[in-house]
Amino acid sequence: MGEQHTAKFPQEVIDEYAALGVDLVALFSAGHLGTRMGVEITEASADRVVGTMPVEGNTQPYGLLHGGASAVLAETLGSVGAMLHGGSSKLAVGVDLNCTHHRAARSGLVTGVATPVHRGRSTATYEIVISDEAGKRVCTARLTCMLRDAPAAG
Repeated sequence: MGEQHTAKFPQEVIDEYAALGVDLVALFSAGHLGTRMGVEITEASADRVVGTMPVEGNTQPYGLLHGGASAVLAETLGSVGAMLHGGSSKLAVGVDLNCTHHRAARSGLVTGVATPVHRGRSTATYEIVISDEAGKRVCTARLTCMLRDAPAAG
């Protein structure tokens, strides 16, 4: 689905995960559902995660952006934020996602911006605003992730 972009992580975060044998850029740029749907993360930190997704290929029978596609984008961006908040010793596991769909998108790209609502020791909640290319809000979502201890390496 066009040119591939890689996620932009702060260098200290890349280095922290690289020391554990985890390639963050590869983890969030390749494979799985997000890639099949064309999700591209363009900015990533615990304070703000931004990503895009094409409407084409992610529509329902009426030719509108599928609500489930918006949910995939929202959960992806919120999960990345929660994972970065938790750090390399934690795993972020989604436990609640809700989405309110405000308007239809028929073409182009939608952009999601995830910002923290709550960042604690055991949970992190992010609000994700998804907008069309005209800057009009398509969807507002909220994701809560549980932060679990990562399994010990070895």
